[in-house]
Amino acid sequence: MTRTPRHVASAVALASALALAAACGGSSSGGNAKVTSGGTNAAAAAKVPASLKTAGVVKVATDASYAPNEFFAADNKTIQGMDVDLGQAIGAELGVKFTFSNVTFDSIIPALGNRYDLGIASFTDNKDREKVVDMVDYFSAGTSFMVPAGSSLAPKTVADLCGKTAAVEKGTTQLDDLTAQKKKCKLTILAFPDQNQANLALQSGRADVVMADSPVNAYAAKQSAGKFIIAGSIYGTAPYGIAVPKDAAHAGLADAISLALQDLAATGKYQTILKKWGVQAGAVTSFGLNGAVS
Repeated sequence: MTRTPRHVASAVALASALALAAACGGSSSGGNAKVTSGGTNAAAAAKVPASLKTAGVVKVATDASYAPNEFFAADNKTIQGMDVDLGQAIGAELGVKFTFSNVTFDSIIPALGNRYDLGIASFTDNKDREKVVDMVDYFSAGTSFMVPAGSSLAPKTVADLCGKTAAVEKGTTQLDDLTAQKKKCKLTILAFPDQNQANLALQSGRADVVMADSPVNAYAAKQSAGKFIIAGSIYGTAPYGIAVPKDAAHAGLADAISLALQDLAATGKYQTILKKWGVQAGAVTSFGLNGAVS
């Protein structure tokens, strides 16, 4: 996670102009996309499927156990986080409302095109997922290792976990990595339906290490009041992608989201959201489709 966000004078000036225009009941946009007086990005909105425009709502599945990207607020009802804020900002650009539902991570992609229109849940964009859904890339993250404070474990790769017990969330690329490594050495894997349960396994001493996306482990360690630390090295840096069904009913939606993200970056809103959640190190400067590295 070393890519840096784009900070240019024109973006800052444009963000100020946008805020001023919004206060006056209108707005402006960067790039070639035109933003209407209601705040909608006309070029992006034009690509939204008619059925979603009519409904006015895009149903989004997420896994609300992956702070700071997506997690429940103190009321245990409201889903918040970086992905939620980005989703709502994209919805405003497209002129539709993004509504988030909590779904177990490994159940999200199978439900797309049926119960849900999008999956925004810190999905690593990889070749296997691209076979099933389209991915709109929007962030960069790697995998890190979280251990109890005082642990001597400092893994650089999954191979360093031989003889250990690792906790992980089901359906993740980290589980794939651990499963592959288990074929090569003795390794105990504790796979849970959500990230909170994986972290509890570490806290209770059932696991030696938790594997998760680097911003997620960093946040958990920070919130642990010194009980957990990040050890070893981050590996496998790759893009996050917003998962979009490949069916006809959602044709054009991936392109619409890509255009919306481009405009959010040009106005500075994208960077502001990432800074709010302390994950700005994962910012990217392009928002293409299906950019998996493996």
